[in-house]
Amino acid sequence: MLAAVAKYISVFLLSSIKFFGGPIAGVSMGLPFWATLGLTIGGMMTSVFLFSIIGAAVHDRYVVRQKAKNKPMFSKKNRRIVSVWTKFGMSGIAFLTPILFTPIVGTVLATVLGVSKSRIWLHMLWSAVFWGFAVTLTLFKLSHLPFLQFLQR
Repeated sequence: MLAAVAKYISVFLLSSIKFFGGPIAGVSMGLPFWATLGLTIGGMMTSVFLFSIIGAAVHDRYVVRQKAKNKPMFSKKNRRIVSVWTKFGMSGIAFLTPILFTPIVGTVLATVLGVSKSRIWLHMLWSAVFWGFAVTLTLFKLSHLPFLQFLQR
């Protein structure tokens, strides 16, 4: 019983830190499709809720640390993020969060760019549902292939 609960908790926690970790862990531990999908979405959204609330404080601390190190405010990475923001807005950030950023980084980024919490939650929710369904379904459907057999061990 405790081992089964640990499987579910690990999928949830992995998804809250690194989105793709949840579906991979769920498939590898033999969890059902809907449980894996729900825990993946729930894990990401938990991070989104927590870090949308504390995102401004994280940003302020980061700015102070960067200034103390005399590092430039705009790096090559920052310029790319701003270009995505100017072209696609919150939808672009939300769409890219599971595949490029982590739920934590995507949420803090949106918070720093001045997006309201409700918009962050809404956009991150559709992104989590879309990517969670796509990745989980793909892994479940392809897990029988020889090069993905390591997932079943």
